[in-house]
Amino acid sequence: MAHGPRYRVKFRRIREGKTRYTKRLKLIKSGKPRLVVRRTSNNILVQVVEFHPEGDRVLASASSADLKRLGWKGHGGNTPAAYLVGFLAAKRAVAKGVKEAVLDIGFATPVHGSAPFAALKGAIDAGLSVPASESAFPSEERIRGEHIAAYAEALKKENPERYKRQFGAYLKRGLNPEDLPKHFDEILAKVKAE
Repeated sequence: MAHGPRYRVKFRRIREGKTRYTKRLKLIKSGKPRLVVRRTSNNILVQVVEFHPEGDRVLASASSADLKRLGWKGHGGNTPAAYLVGFLAAKRAVAKGVKEAVLDIGFATPVHGSAPFAALKGAIDAGLSVPASESAFPSEERIRGEHIAAYAEALKKENPERYKRQFGAYLKRGLNPEDLPKHFDEILAKVKAE
């Protein structure tokens, strides 16, 4: 009679909550590079990654830090920033000859209209072919940040003290949150020109 443990220890990256191997295997079997979108509370990172047996290779990458170098004064983790980062990463990937990819949002819950889908919309608009449903994308108003501008305008009238507290980082960087859609258009033009 054999003796030993009756359980099997899961792989380290599963225990740490970093990798879902079944999902990763499906993405790799597609044979296409992955459009990897990762979001933290203050940043968005978008990479185009290709599988190789010795390790994944990043073909192109962009993050909120790249936007700040282009003059972005808004928040680094919101929907407009996600769109711009996705656009920039895909533009760099297309310049390196990548034509298509599959979306990899990792452990993020796929919520229609959320930041990962804004990044995907930016990547598609930049010329990368990624299978996706139009219903998953945020509206054009949300991508431009018009919802943030409208909320800031209403909050400024209703509670000026809370307005200063909530949008203090915008004001410190010299951007009135009511002007976010106009600022988005300026930065998008810079990204297209890069």
